[in-house]
Parts: sequence; structure tokens; C-alpha cells
Amino acid sequence: MPSLVGSEMCIRDSMRRLFLVTFLIIFSCDSYNNLKTPKQTIETITLLGDTLRSPEIENGKSFDQFKSAQITYFDNENNAEALIWYGRRAAYLGYYKEAIKLFSIGIENYPNDARFYRHRGHRYISTRQYDNAISDFEKAVKLIDQKTDQVEPDGLPNTKNIPLSTLHGNIWYHLGLAYYLKNDMDSALKAFSNRSVAHKYDDNIVSSGHWLYMIYRRLNKIEESINVVNEVDKDMDIIENMSYHQTCLFYKGELQESEMIIDEVALYSLANWYVYEKKDILKAKQYYQQLLSTGNPYSFAYIAGESDWARLFE
Repeated sequence: MPSLVGSEMCIRDSMRRLFLVTFLIIFSCDSYNNLKTPKQTIETITLLGDTLRSPEIENGKSFDQFKSAQITYFDNENNAEALIWYGRRAAYLGYYKEAIKLFSIGIENYPNDARFYRHRGHRYISTRQYDNAISDFEKAVKLIDQKTDQVEPDGLPNTKNIPLSTLHGNIWYHLGLAYYLKNDMDSALKAFSNRSVAHKYDDNIVSSGHWLYMIYRRLNKIEESINVVNEVDKDMDIIENMSYHQTCLFYKGELQESEMIIDEVALYSLANWYVYEKKDILKAKQYYQQLLSTGNPYSFAYIAGESDWARLFE
């Protein structure tokens, strides 16, 4: 029978070995994660000459999701889905160059997977590389031709946790936006008119209607612009695109300017409306200035306002 002293020594040795292994695992994981944390950089220079830098990363849900996606990818480096989410999570942190790099790796490894072109094109828009975005989305259009559409899972789910968009719809939607930002309204109209952009939920109808109305007005197609907003009514089941819904109701005349909730989308819509409806450039300029001084420089409304400002006032 072993002595009590010998048993205690064995226990202490086992505990020391367990502590050492645990320490090495924790140390290795911490060091690994620190090495793989994206570095802050200049993400882009806006059309107005402003320098946009990636934000300082803070601990929280978004960073935890990024680290989880990163670990999943390194455990499954031959998995396209894992790489897509790694890139998407990097973008949600505000690290768009890092996301573009990851999606580029995906394109190199999976050249026939339209999802990588769709997501890289989106982040080319974020970084004001509109020609590159158009090139990616046009490539994606070719890759999805004759293929069954698929629901695109949300990285930032809405309150009902219902994904509202599809791969095909997002490709055409973002292609239309890229052309809009280049002021190529004929090409933007063709993209936003694709049925997959607005075929499923009321949210899709108002988001596409918001852009289509402005496109038709810029093309001086008044009747077509009226037909677009006539598809919108106050009783629609809107889950997340409340801002687009109210702008469409405003265009339709069912909501007055004084009744609008003023957010970035409203500011952009009102600025446009004063340009093509009222021909009041001074009032439009005030709305553009408010948007560009208070808005998120990566929101589509801000980016579109920036593009318009450079075209109209510089």
C-alpha cells in the first residue's frame, strides 16, 4: 500500500503538470489571438478628401464574433463558408481592407463562388472603389446566371431574426448602388429593376423603391417614379427598413416633411427631393451638409450624399 507522503507527492506532481499544460494552452491562445488581431490602418480617402481609419478594437460581442469566426476558419481552412464569415466579421469591426484581403483569398481559392465577389464588391463600395465594385458584381452576375437563388444569412440579424435578402438580390442591389454612385443611372436602373431585388418581402419593395424613385426622377421619368411608390402603403409589414418605408411614403405624398423621423436616409432623400422636385439647391445643400457632418461615413446614405456633393458642389 503506497505511503500517504508518496500519494501527496503524486497529487502535487499531477497538479503541477495540469497547471503547466493549462498555462501553455492559455498563453498560446492569447498570443495567437493577439497576432491575428487586425491592425489599424487608413481604410480609405473619401471623395471629399477625408481620411477614414479603422477603429480601435474594443472587447465586446462584435470582437468575440470575429475571434470565433477566425478560429473556425483556421480550423477549417478549406471551407469557403468559414472564410466568408471570417471576412464578414472583419468588415463588421470596420476593417474593410482586411475583409477585402480575405475575400480576395476566397476568390483565388474558389473562383466560381459568386459569394466572394458579392462581399468583396460590397467592401469596395465601403472604401470608395466603385469601378472595382462594379467589376466584382458583374462577375458575380455571370456566376449566378441560371442558378437557383439562396437566402443570405444575416451577420447582424433583425429583431425577428428573419433573413430578408438573397444572394442574387444582394448582387443586383449592390451593383445598382455602385452604378448609382458613379451617376450611371441607366445601368443603375437595370440592376435595381431585377426581380430578385424586390420579390420576397415588403422590406425589399421599399428598399428598392427608395433607390428606383430617385433614379427615375434623375432620368426625368416621372410616371415610372410614381408607379414605383404606388406599390408602397402605410400598412406594409416592415421588419427593418423603416427608413426606406418612410421615404417612399414621403415621395408618394402620404407623409409630410415635418412628420418624418430625421435619420441619414431621410436627410439624403430630402436633399435629393429639393434638387429635382423643388429646384431649391440652397435647401438641398443644407440637408447634404447635415448628413455629411453627422452621419456614419460608411452608410449608403452618407456615401451617396458624398458622391452627390462632389458632383454638384465641387
